[in-house]
Amino acid sequence: MNSNDDPSYSPLRDVAQSPEATARYLADVQRVLLDIGRNLEALALETRVHCRDTHVEGDRWFDAWMRAQPVERALKDVLKHVEGVTKGLEKSAFKRRAHDEAVANTAKKRKEKELEKRRKNAPPLRAAQQSPPQQGREGHNSGYGGPTSIYDLGNRESA
Repeated sequence: MNSNDDPSYSPLRDVAQSPEATARYLADVQRVLLDIGRNLEALALETRVHCRDTHVEGDRWFDAWMRAQPVERALKDVLKHVEGVTKGLEKSAFKRRAHDEAVANTAKKRKEKELEKRRKNAPPLRAAQQSPPQQGREGHNSGYGGPTSIYDLGNRESA
């Protein structure tokens, strides 16, 4: 059975299943959008020149400029959106690859997590429980018996 005869067939299904194919496809789309962006930049420049040079009798020196501003702003917004889409395509390609890496590492992470969980829930060793308590002088970290200021460091005799 030909895959084109299948009603649920999608030509991008094969592309979506491979991160390399996805990256290639998104790079192709990005190239097309960058070319469109260059054409839109040229169009914006030509439109700017034309609109600012269109004067009507009785115009003040800035009237043509004021009429051109909405057109220039609209084209500038379109260029920003095209640039945003191209950046988004690049980001999508990286996210697609990261997804496959995360899927590949999930089983390993789950095993490590399970081992860590077993280690935490395991009963403690008996040798640690049967160690004799330490007697004698307490350590410096106890907070008692040590110098109380830097001036007491020379006199370490207890009272």
